[in-house]
Amino acid sequence: MSQLGILEPGNRHDLRVGLSPDAPDEERADDGEGAFGYAHSYETSSRYDGPGLRVVLFMSGCLLRCTYCHNPDTWHLKDGTYISAQQILDRLAGFAPALRALDGGLTISGGELMVQLAFTRRILGGAKKLGLHTAIETSGYLGDRADDDYLSKIDLVLLDIKSSDPETYRNVTGRDLAPTLRFAERLSAIGKPVWVRFTLVAGLTDDPANVAGIARFVAPMKNVEWVEVQPFHQLGAFKWKAMGLEYRHANTDPPTPDLIARVLGQFKAAGCNAR
Repeated sequence: MSQLGILEPGNRHDLRVGLSPDAPDEERADDGEGAFGYAHSYETSSRYDGPGLRVVLFMSGCLLRCTYCHNPDTWHLKDGTYISAQQILDRLAGFAPALRALDGGLTISGGELMVQLAFTRRILGGAKKLGLHTAIETSGYLGDRADDDYLSKIDLVLLDIKSSDPETYRNVTGRDLAPTLRFAERLSAIGKPVWVRFTLVAGLTDDPANVAGIARFVAPMKNVEWVEVQPFHQLGAFKWKAMGLEYRHANTDPPTPDLIARVLGQFKAAGCNAR
């Protein structure tokens, strides 16, 4: 059993490894009733991960292995801090008045929060009791795990659609595309607000046909409020080196302004609100 710790404030760019060596493998994680779980870090003043001012909780555990991931230290539960849901909610309660006043709330990111479904369900439910807007950032790969009760605790889904081409998606993530598209269609059917996020990596996801495929899929969905184009960056490269991982994108440059403009133009031309 992992030793209970205290999750200190930090940011998504902190390197955290080996904090809970006895944690289960994320492929077979079972968080029971969700009273305890594993988290990487939290930030207290984000204006990037949903509307208003937000606390962002980064969970540990992910089944995808994105080649450009800037937080590979969130892949494994063993690299996170073992904490109680009540600790998170007690901390969140202290921020709640300011978050409500600034039209913000809580965003749970990762890693992938649905690896620890019961734990994040408990935190999301507690946040709603505090009167907070709730958002999640997810690949949607584990969306079939989320029942209607789970989704009822979420006001906004930041959905990462990394590619429209199954082969490219598998090359990028090591997993299949279909579960993400299935989750997106489910969110559309129930009218759940969504911001689609697309990471633009030159030479990997920038093919015009790939972008056009995402745009065609998303444009008819009335629940999609924004498509956000996220340019690739190298801020996480040091983590790959520190963890002894082979990093395919060491020589990949961030996309140029012209490339970003072209991709935004494709989404807008298809009828998406894009930024």
